[in-house]
Amino acid sequence: MRRKLAAGNWKMNGLRADLAELDALASRYEAPEVDILLCPPATLVAEACARSGAISIGGQDCHSGQSGAHTGDISAMMLKDAGAGAVILGHSERREDHEESSEDVRAKALAANAAGLMCVICLGESLEQREAANTLEIIGGQLSASVPDTATGENLVIAYEPIWAIGTGLVPSLDQIGEVHDFIRTQLERRFGAGVGRSVRLLYGGSVKPDNAADIFAVSNVDGALVGGASLKSGDFSAIIDALNDSA
Repeated sequence: MRRKLAAGNWKMNGLRADLAELDALASRYEAPEVDILLCPPATLVAEACARSGAISIGGQDCHSGQSGAHTGDISAMMLKDAGAGAVILGHSERREDHEESSEDVRAKALAANAAGLMCVICLGESLEQREAANTLEIIGGQLSASVPDTATGENLVIAYEPIWAIGTGLVPSLDQIGEVHDFIRTQLERRFGAGVGRSVRLLYGGSVKPDNAADIFAVSNVDGALVGGASLKSGDFSAIIDALNDSA
């Protein structure tokens, strides 16, 4: 049985004072029935880990190398050393803004897994690709090239985030979400076998809010959400977590 997961991505938002939102979550969910992961900016990871309680803390990216002359980068081992248990990889904002390829994502995933971090690997199509009916082809290609052969249900989570829905307020239809999640599940089972393929959790991300979360969580093969803006405020994120808990 896959345990549900609510993951929050603060992106380039948050100062130390904003960890009060984490404090509120930690006090509310001392023994949560679903897994909760919060990924603040790297500057807050260590302090967040020190006060997160039952909530897991992750990074938003890592380098594929353990160390070296990579100014401004952070390694998976550094995140682990700071207390993190997971890292988001391949987010569309990284793929687009930093021209990261799926092969880059795979290399980072290998480094993250070697450091003992769970990877949340993001996949998603653009609006143009969706309108050209290329969604499954794009998702299949990203999935195949981004996920390493060492993937298991413990070290891998897949997040489907259609690029055109991130922060726009636009949300795919429930049928569209279900089609992609069912496709990802089938591809994972074909590649890794039923045991691993059925154990990997699949998250939906892209304008997930308290008022649409319950409907999304009722869709086939949706095991939770990767939440952006709504994870910045404990009240909004709590409403999504509670909706996920009700669907479990």
